[in-house]
Amino acid sequence: MSRELFERLRKRAVEIHVEDHLRARLERGDPLRVKLGLDPTAPDLHVGHLVVLDVLRAFQDDGHTVVLIVGDFTAMIGDPSGRSETRPILTREQVDAAARTYLDQIHLVLDRERLEVRRNSEWLGEMKGADVLRLLGKATLQQVLQREDFADRLKAGTPIGAHEILYPFNQAYDSVAVHADVEIGGTDQLFNLLFGREIQKAYGQEPQDIAVFPLLEGTDGSMKMGKSLGNYIGLTEPPEEIYGKTMSIPDPLIEKYLRLVSGLEGPGLDAVLAMKPRDAKAALARQLVKRLHGEEAGARAEADFESKFRKHELPEEIPEFETGFPIRLVEAMVKSGLAKSNAEAKRLIEQRGVKVDGAVVTGDDPLKPGSVVVQVGKRRWMRFVVK
Repeated sequence: MSRELFERLRKRAVEIHVEDHLRARLERGDPLRVKLGLDPTAPDLHVGHLVVLDVLRAFQDDGHTVVLIVGDFTAMIGDPSGRSETRPILTREQVDAAARTYLDQIHLVLDRERLEVRRNSEWLGEMKGADVLRLLGKATLQQVLQREDFADRLKAGTPIGAHEILYPFNQAYDSVAVHADVEIGGTDQLFNLLFGREIQKAYGQEPQDIAVFPLLEGTDGSMKMGKSLGNYIGLTEPPEEIYGKTMSIPDPLIEKYLRLVSGLEGPGLDAVLAMKPRDAKAALARQLVKRLHGEEAGARAEADFESKFRKHELPEEIPEFETGFPIRLVEAMVKSGLAKSNAEAKRLIEQRGVKVDGAVVTGDDPLKPGSVVVQVGKRRWMRFVVK
């Protein structure tokens, strides 16, 4: 199984460091401690988390121990990775509430028997001033400022909070505290994971191997899936919501979702990839519901969606129009050709001849981010992809 596990990692990961070292460890059958850190900055896990959770489950099935770090301390600092501005600082109450939902939901994928859950407040919250200074002395400011997000903010003259400089040190020290052999994360975590290797070496530990995986775009088709952007599919949402949201993803994302989060492999995956886009998306939606709620729920969600689909008489092929957020309905109608002018668009709305996602609208409302279907009259349709 270890050889199969490594091949699976190599196929899915964007980068593995150090590849030969990790392969040798797996082939020898070394028992590994595999770390994933999650900062509970918002309630609920989403489908984007399945990318790394599925990898962790594969490690568990191969006999290794997964160490889940609940970043209750680091969440109050805020991970600067990929950020063009400082994150708002969260309260202890906000972090604790989100952490509880994470722990309730993580078992949808991971095996409790091979899961060690730690909160990094256990060690970071106990550090004294001298301990923090010793940790900061293990690396240089130049090393930290090399990260792309900090470099971009310096160039743009955007402030970098002094507390943000501490974040990579704290995340790296998590690896020291739990003696991590392997750490995984998304591509936006590459700097933090590599920095963890350096801090482990500075504390006399063998540096962890790392593997980073693709980030999954949300239902808007452009931004990384996240609750704050409203483009997420929650793991514990009702089956009908999961199915409907999955059916709203742009067609170019179908293959990526299938490969990264469907749980399908081999001939089953190949069969779905060979389908027409709408059929492939329906198979993906049903599979996601099946993974999270069971096969019967998947069938019910599909039947519910098809019933609504027929009720609203949606055509199978709807033209798409990409546009930026924010945008209001009248402007969107004119830009896409659904109306010749603002006056015509307003008249159609006033006459109750315009529907948004199947509901008649009476005003010039803003379109929400993601996929929005607008119907004008009985025969004209447009799917707006609002980014």
